[in-house]
Amino acid sequence: MSDNSADFKKLVADAGIPTTEDELKAEWQAEVDASGYTNTSEYSPLWRLITNLVTTPVLWLINLIIEQVLPQAFAKTATGTFLDILAWGVNLERKQAAKAVGRLQFTRTDTAGTLAIPLGTVVQTAAINGNIYSLVTTEAKSFADGEANLLVSVEATEAGAAYNLAAGYYSILPTPIAGVTAVTNLADWLLTPGADTESDDELRLRIRNQFSAVNQWHTDAVYRSIISSFDGVHPDNVYFEHGAPRGPGSANAYILFDIGTPDASFIASVQSEITDNGNHGHGDDLQVFAMAETLHDISLDYWEVENLTAAESTQLATDIEQFVRAAFRENLDYSPTRTAPYQRFSFSRLGQELHREFPSIESLSFANADLVPALEIPRINSLTVTKQ
Repeated sequence: MSDNSADFKKLVADAGIPTTEDELKAEWQAEVDASGYTNTSEYSPLWRLITNLVTTPVLWLINLIIEQVLPQAFAKTATGTFLDILAWGVNLERKQAAKAVGRLQFTRTDTAGTLAIPLGTVVQTAAINGNIYSLVTTEAKSFADGEANLLVSVEATEAGAAYNLAAGYYSILPTPIAGVTAVTNLADWLLTPGADTESDDELRLRIRNQFSAVNQWHTDAVYRSIISSFDGVHPDNVYFEHGAPRGPGSANAYILFDIGTPDASFIASVQSEITDNGNHGHGDDLQVFAMAETLHDISLDYWEVENLTAAESTQLATDIEQFVRAAFRENLDYSPTRTAPYQRFSFSRLGQELHREFPSIESLSFANADLVPALEIPRINSLTVTKQ
């Protein structure tokens, strides 16, 4: 039985409809008694068969109504295709998965002559919780004579938000290119964020927001609906600053991304949808920004349990670092409590989550005090993880 079935069962019961086998048999017996039929001995196999043939299919139908029909009639409880139909009713469609698109920086030390980066060159991450992410170049491009750094367009090999990794994650050439000494993704490498297929919960948020936006007066709900229609943007990750920051009729919208920070061109495309395509009210001045960031130096000492092998000890250090980075929205491969605007970020809670995730940690200690952000998102400036 689903979490909401008890509520729907009560709704059916309040309408006077039996919902259990005993109640159905009692109703059936009452109908038989009212008809004057008396050959209803409980010792009669025929009568027991007739009773079951009548009541069991009815119970199936009632359970179908409680478990499937009623839940799929409301946005709060509907799932899958049924939720898609309800979304269609408010002029929304489920957002589909999309591949991350961006640019990587290739570096060489010997800058004499030209050097080609072929189309289809693959760049990978190190393993993150057992997962390796790959980007592939979508253009053939060459270093010019004397050029040390080259930006090349890339696309994720698969769709998904997990590819929107923070700066420095993409750094491995599985097939080396002679002359290339390094490759990396810079802080603003993302041109278009990757996205997972919109989940039922995420679609519900947009449906709920759409009820506030349906009047099309330019309220927060309308702007939230427009902004969250872009891949990689969730409706609960759009924050508004009112108070006329640029005078009457002005406001700011700040977009928080689950991980990574897209290039300014992505923010510009969102702004253009509002400003240039006429999706703003008369006299409105809404400016869209990526969420402001604050940078922090994080320091963690930890003690591991005894008798770990050298390989296990090395892996533990890597896992701890990636878990902390996940908390600061650099990857999606772990699920700690993540930093968020207006929410205290507790290092003691992060320590608890590390202990829960990695039993090989004997003890740990952060040198940092809790972070209490305003309309901004804490990010890592430097991270030091030291085994004691």
